[in-house]
Amino acid sequence: EVQLVESGGGLVQPGGSLRLSCAASGFTFDDYAMSWVRQAPGKGLEWVSAISWNGLSTYYAESMKGRFTISRDNAKNTLYLQMNSLKSEDTAVYYCARETGPYCSGSHHEYDYWGQGTQVTVSS
Repeated sequence: EVQLVESGGGLVQPGGSLRLSCAASGFTFDDYAMSWVRQAPGKGLEWVSAISWNGLSTYYAESMKGRFTISRDNAKNTLYLQMNSLKSEDTAVYYCARETGPYCSGSHHEYDYWGQGTQVTVSS
């Protein structure tokens, strides 16, 4: 059974940092690219970042460039999102999602599995 379990969310002040993790199980992790997707209160899903199967290719939504860093540890079957310089508009539920193949891009994404999400709240 494919499982994606996010953790690391919480309450942080503007300008602060958080690192999200996504523990994967039930499949061969390094056969797939992975993404982070978020949903702010009352809004639709927004793609955040993607990483190829080997970590060599990474992509970010424009508003996250320079602030967020996606990475993965295939030996630990874990995906990460380091978030710095957080803003109130980053408040959202963050999901990790498995892309349908080993490669990804910054423009087209297809997901077949999602985690349950972790809440990130940026507020003073």
